[in-house]
Amino acid sequence: MDTLFQLSLLASFIAGMVALFAPCCITFLLPAYFANVFKEKKRVILMTFIYSLGIFTIMLPVVLGARALTEVFFNLHDQTYVIGGLFLIFVGFTTLLGFKLPMPNFNFTKKADDPLSTYILGVISGITSACCAPVLIGVIALSSLSPTTIQSLLVGFFYVLGMVTPLYLASLFIDKRNLLERPIFRRPFREVAFFGKTHMITVSNLISFGMFTGMGVLIIFLTLSGKLAMNRSEESVTELIQSVAVSTTTLVQKIPGLDVIFTLVALWLLYKFLKYIRK
Repeated sequence: MDTLFQLSLLASFIAGMVALFAPCCITFLLPAYFANVFKEKKRVILMTFIYSLGIFTIMLPVVLGARALTEVFFNLHDQTYVIGGLFLIFVGFTTLLGFKLPMPNFNFTKKADDPLSTYILGVISGITSACCAPVLIGVIALSSLSPTTIQSLLVGFFYVLGMVTPLYLASLFIDKRNLLERPIFRRPFREVAFFGKTHMITVSNLISFGMFTGMGVLIIFLTLSGKLAMNRSEESVTELIQSVAVSTTTLVQKIPGLDVIFTLVALWLLYKFLKYIRK
């Protein structure tokens, strides 16, 4: 059983990356992330980390066997997506008007940041991901290989880390290239008056608004029309996640110490990422 635990870390990480691209997961999580990137414009890496914390907040309790929470996600699948779509629309309009949810000031935040809405967006993304059968079944199946709570938590951690790693890579690419600092995204579009205050809408605000509201309306429409309902077509994605985990385990068995090396490298890279955020 200890061997299964050691092997499952690398397997769960790669399976998590596969799970990100499950249709019911990527439909909400990825568009919400990129819309939030255009919303924040600066400190993209920090906001990506806060967004991922919201996902971890939901997924890790599921890993630890919160079956009641799992039942809620399955039973309220459609309601969850509708609420998520409404929140996307809400964030879209607040982005357009420059409104930010109230939150105490911390050392890592500035007036331009909106960490609370980013975190809530991550939480909702985590809930919609947990509503996705392949994602949920995959993480529960892998964590069940672990004999203790701590080991199960580590397996789930690397699974979710695999899901959010593409987002971390995207944020590093955007930050290094200064993509959102280009003049075209900071160009003023139009001034609007709201509650006696004048707000300048930039091109990036407009793009974020379009992505948030567009995806929110689309998700609500697809949910109400039954297009996002869980069905048998998701079984192939579940099988793919499990197949990737098994094939990775087989590979690791042939290379002693590979899983340990991967774990150390992954934790070191995560440490470097967090250190980069503090700059």
